[in-house]
Amino acid sequence: MTKTKDAIELEYVINTTPGILFNRLSTASGLSEWFADDVKVHGNTFTFKWDVSEQKALQSMRRENKLVRYTWVEDEELEGIWFEFSINVDDLTGDVALVIVDHVDKDEIEDTIELWNRQIEILKRGLGSS
Repeated sequence: MTKTKDAIELEYVINTTPGILFNRLSTASGLSEWFADDVKVHGNTFTFKWDVSEQKALQSMRRENKLVRYTWVEDEELEGIWFEFSINVDDLTGDVALVIVDHVDKDEIEDTIELWNRQIEILKRGLGSS
């Protein structure tokens, strides 16, 4: 039986342009730089590999330089669960913010936030934005 998952929303200011950031969030080569050890894409299906595990997700929503959503597939526990990256630009300052929405078990919220924080540090280093 699948447990319900809680949505969490995290925001990170990243010193880059929306176009460069979007490339890191929406392409196999960009995602393999910071999100997973290896990423393969076939159509809209992305295969993410970490050490010995592998998961597939469908790129289910895409708005150029604004938003990309991935919906997990082929995993009974995660079936239909999605995570999303959106890019917001502050009208006054021009600051670029990455907003992540993820769905996690209540007892894994803190660990998931720590994981995202570590991954975003890798992303920022790769962008020269740390």
